[in-house]
Amino acid sequence: MLSRLPTKITILLAAVVLLTSCQQSKKEYKDNFLAFGTLINVTLFDVDEQLANDSFRQIRDDFKLMHRSWHVWEPGPLKRTNQLLKTQAEFSVAPSVLELITIAKKLSAQSQYLFNPAIGELIALWGFHSHQHPETPPSDKAITQLLKQQPSMDNISIQGVRMKSNNAAVKVDLGGIAKGFALERVLAELKRNGVNNALINTGGDLKVIGQNNQRAWKVAIRDPRPQSKNLETNIVASIDLKDGEAAFTSGDYERLLKKKNTNDPHLHHIIDPRTGYPAEGTQSVTVLHANATLADAAATALFIAGPKQWVEIAKAMNIKDVLLIDTNGDIRISSTMNKRIKLQQKRKIIETIDL
Repeated sequence: MLSRLPTKITILLAAVVLLTSCQQSKKEYKDNFLAFGTLINVTLFDVDEQLANDSFRQIRDDFKLMHRSWHVWEPGPLKRTNQLLKTQAEFSVAPSVLELITIAKKLSAQSQYLFNPAIGELIALWGFHSHQHPETPPSDKAITQLLKQQPSMDNISIQGVRMKSNNAAVKVDLGGIAKGFALERVLAELKRNGVNNALINTGGDLKVIGQNNQRAWKVAIRDPRPQSKNLETNIVASIDLKDGEAAFTSGDYERLLKKKNTNDPHLHHIIDPRTGYPAEGTQSVTVLHANATLADAAATALFIAGPKQWVEIAKAMNIKDVLLIDTNGDIRISSTMNKRIKLQQKRKIIETIDL
């Protein structure tokens, strides 16, 4: 569905943060389905069978509705919104996208515009608004022409339910925030319905509530450059998540060009809005936060910020728990995150920062 998400579904390749094995219980129920272009894994603990089945049906319906509402290139409310934004005339925006675009505007400014959902035209130019992997990069000229128009979420003005853009180059792509927002909605609904212990994993980005059999939910950060197909050896670190905490990762391995006419083996889908090209300097960034929507946007912004600017952007977005793996495979980490992780590989930690 969303431009930043992979279309080929395998847990090892698509997952950034992987759920590690945990003790099974007769009160634990699981469900798996496809949405947002990825595999959704739901685990409920300490519920009866009827509540589990009712919850699974509701979760599937909710994700299906959100998938349609926020899809950037298939018919639905977001596609219509983008068509109307291009006219630069005022219109009534669909409620299903209004709240998310409003939040995206705030988080974009907070990230110093490294998280920039307004660059949908640029992402489409690279070929990522398609179910097929793109084969060749766009021309330098085409990229330069789009960059000159400087599309930004600040170009969008909102008054109640009325919206307009003063820049015809604005095309909103919510792929950098949609999964986080979806998790917040669905888990809040689960709690209202009496589910107090759950984990929802959206292709490696996840949030938990409560515990798993009176233990913390344990997750693992995958190696962005795995050397084998052995899942256990391809884990960089493990983390115990607290009640209500989300873990989001942006990595340069989710969607790559099939054919590359450059020397870069990772011509990936995370586009730096300042240059128009895939962001450089980072293999992956993992962020922990209680707000999954913020964690989602911050993971993208920090990946683009890279080793030189990640501290500045993390502070600007009020993110305390960050693990960044740079292009050399070395770790840059916040002091609070460093206290929580358990490294599973020998990695050089070259920077530990108090945020």
